[in-house]
Amino acid sequence: MIERIARLRAQAESEIAGADALDALEQVRVRYLGRKAELPRLLRGVAKLEAAERATVGRAANQARDALQRLIEQREGELGAAQLQDALEADQLDVTLPGAPPQPIGRLHLLSATRRELEDIFIGLGFTVLEGPEVETVHYNFDALNHGPTHPARARTDTFYIAAPESSERAARSPMPSPSPPLPPPDGSAELVLRTHTSPMQVRAMEANPPPLYVVIPGRVYRPDSDATHTPQFHQIEGLAVDEDITLADLKGTLLKFARAVFGDEREVRLRPHYFPFTEPSVEVDVSCFHCQGKGFMRDGSRCTVCKAEGWLEVLGAGEVDPNVYAYVPTTERNSPGYDPERVQGFAWGLGIERIAMLRHGIPDLRLYYDNDLRLLEQFG
Repeated sequence: MIERIARLRAQAESEIAGADALDALEQVRVRYLGRKAELPRLLRGVAKLEAAERATVGRAANQARDALQRLIEQREGELGAAQLQDALEADQLDVTLPGAPPQPIGRLHLLSATRRELEDIFIGLGFTVLEGPEVETVHYNFDALNHGPTHPARARTDTFYIAAPESSERAARSPMPSPSPPLPPPDGSAELVLRTHTSPMQVRAMEANPPPLYVVIPGRVYRPDSDATHTPQFHQIEGLAVDEDITLADLKGTLLKFARAVFGDEREVRLRPHYFPFTEPSVEVDVSCFHCQGKGFMRDGSRCTVCKAEGWLEVLGAGEVDPNVYAYVPTTERNSPGYDPERVQGFAWGLGIERIAMLRHGIPDLRLYYDNDLRLLEQFG
């Protein structure tokens, strides 16, 4: 009996080791450990043996059964791991392949598309596109644009002031925190701000180029505002033209071309007196409403919801360049005799890209541009 148990154990161990799949291993288990298998039958018959054999045969049969059970579990784990690895290799996902179904190629954000369209319009009118730094000095952001020392825009509640790099490095090396921020230079002109408009590039462009000068400057600007019509970061396009014998009529003609390219060939523009520190005279520019054709009311007699029954839409601010701005342009060998206000004149304007897109597409809240809601963004492409 002991010899038979040993032969069954050896035979089963060989077949367990040779099983190459979970199904084959299950068949080996049933054949040697199943209810009708020989080894379990031997265990059930131990009680009928002589007392001298009972303990020896029972112990040998139990040891064989337990050993085979452990070998089957071990082999089952090995085969299961191999099967899982094969499945993983067969199911590998190539992330470089197109989706199923294929997804559309990405598109420009509405603000980027509007910016490029506006740039193309002004390039067609003979302007050159420039870009400038988003971190500016107070000199270029305020002083050189004729902002007085007490102008409200200089307040720290209306402008993002930032620490100069030297101050930041010095603070990082200091073992103790500074009790107060470092004092600015006496005149404050070297302080750094996140630019509040793209207008600082007016003086920078004139410093780098002699007249005649025709440029547009798009870019991000920053102000600490946040509501349905203001965000802390937004986008502007500044325009500047400086030449001889330029008048407000040239400004109006340029903006009329712009308005008709953006809002339709039937549009008209009007100029209303206003005030900006760096232009004199200054004007607000309105465009006749494209929704009600400038009438203020629809055909059914209802009030126009776009222009609020005014017939006009305010789109931007503009004006003739203030002669004081030319005084901040230094005379250099390249820029001789400089921007003499007795010889050259110019006009400038600034418009918000978000504002133009809102008017054209009926977007009610400026913050929708930045919510990344595909229900909005996928409408424009």
